[in-house]
Amino acid sequence: MKFNLSPIDVVENISKSDFELNYLKPRRPLVIKNMAKKWPAYQKWTMDYMKDTVGDKTVPLYDSSKADPSKPINASAAEMKFGDYIDLIKKTPTDLRIFLFDPIKFAPKLLEDYIAPKELMGGFLDSYPNMFFGGKGSVTFLHYDIDLAHIFHTHFNGRKHVILFDYKWKERLYQIPYATYALEDYDVENPDFEKFPALKGVKGVEAFLEHGDTLFMPTGYWHWMKYLDGSFSISLRAWDKSWAVKAKSLYNLTLQRKFDDFMKANYREKYMHWKEELAIKRASKALEKIYRDNNESMNK
Repeated sequence: MKFNLSPIDVVENISKSDFELNYLKPRRPLVIKNMAKKWPAYQKWTMDYMKDTVGDKTVPLYDSSKADPSKPINASAAEMKFGDYIDLIKKTPTDLRIFLFDPIKFAPKLLEDYIAPKELMGGFLDSYPNMFFGGKGSVTFLHYDIDLAHIFHTHFNGRKHVILFDYKWKERLYQIPYATYALEDYDVENPDFEKFPALKGVKGVEAFLEHGDTLFMPTGYWHWMKYLDGSFSISLRAWDKSWAVKAKSLYNLTLQRKFDDFMKANYREKYMHWKEELAIKRASKALEKIYRDNNESMNK
């Protein structure tokens, strides 16, 4: 069984007015093919270039293991020299990823290689944007970004499969309470609707990114990503204009995260088990509401 997925809109280029009217304001995902072709990075950012430029920095690596309830979120599984990791993903499949690593801090000349799309919108946040590296077959678990920023995610040197869901589906996706990720017990590519019935009927969109493609992910969008080749991406983040979104972002980054870290540190497996049970209960409740609403509509 599969999710009900539609293809993401794809354009070669787009004007500011078209982008604002059809994608930014209604918060619809989009792939822009030509945006990064104007960047020096489009030609320069090969695996070998990144390896030579960043040097021999030791970087944290993440695998596909389920989150450890005794550790804070984003705890790494291993470490490796950056150059050794690039050699690894060039030659062999691996589930090891570099997550939220910022090579631009170590090699500021990379700042000259990309251009934030300010002709489309304002509010860009990062002086040093994050980059993401993955081996063939590695997967980024289903989650949304804690700061609720809009994301322009540009991919390099290979292909990446992306599945997105609107924020409104959070309960039906079995969101873990006090966290920004979903229950990790189901396969996004092949969900088990019998075991996880709330997933059936959830609608999403998908894209297959190639070298230089830029994905616009609106604020709050759930995303799952699979590296089809050893490759990497850069994410440029921008604020939504809504003060309600900004307030929610601040809450996520401060009160929610501190509470979650405290509970994990003190209650570990017991706390994680409670959160997973609550995620399942909330998903069941959301599904029951759908059935109720449908029955009421049919009886009118």
